[in-house]
Amino acid sequence: MTPPPGFEAVPTGLGFTDNLQPLFRRVDGQWPEFGLVVSEPHLNMMGVCHGAALMCLADISAASGINTAAGKTAGSPTINLAVDFIAAGKRGEWLQSSIDHVSLRRRFGFCAGVIEGPGGLVARFNGTFYLPDHKGVWKGPVRDAGGVLGVEPEGSS
Repeated sequence: MTPPPGFEAVPTGLGFTDNLQPLFRRVDGQWPEFGLVVSEPHLNMMGVCHGAALMCLADISAASGINTAAGKTAGSPTINLAVDFIAAGKRGEWLQSSIDHVSLRRRFGFCAGVIEGPGGLVARFNGTFYLPDHKGVWKGPVRDAGGVLGVEPEGSS
């Protein structure tokens, strides 16, 4: 299956996120959207998309929405993530996350969104994320594989 127009492949090399590969991202509206085609690595023993894969997709989507709203490229650690599983995502189906709401406070970001498939709503999610006042503890160069974080490569400015 080909992703919908505007979606680009998220590169590999992003740690745990690689478990969702092939993963796609589109940034053409207020919030980034992510999507995947449910394939063998995403399936549980019942042959449908595993809840952990849906939670990972929700977490990546919500954190990206928070970071976009905050204008930050530093990671925003997840404090809480709640997911309501509504329907099954089946093998071969395109599942797509979208953000409904983002609210920022001094140190916290709140986000709500949904994951939808061809039959409608698959899951809804909401999360709370910490907004650090620093760039993190990593001391090496920022590794932004394919611009996923929106960071300019070092030495490019």
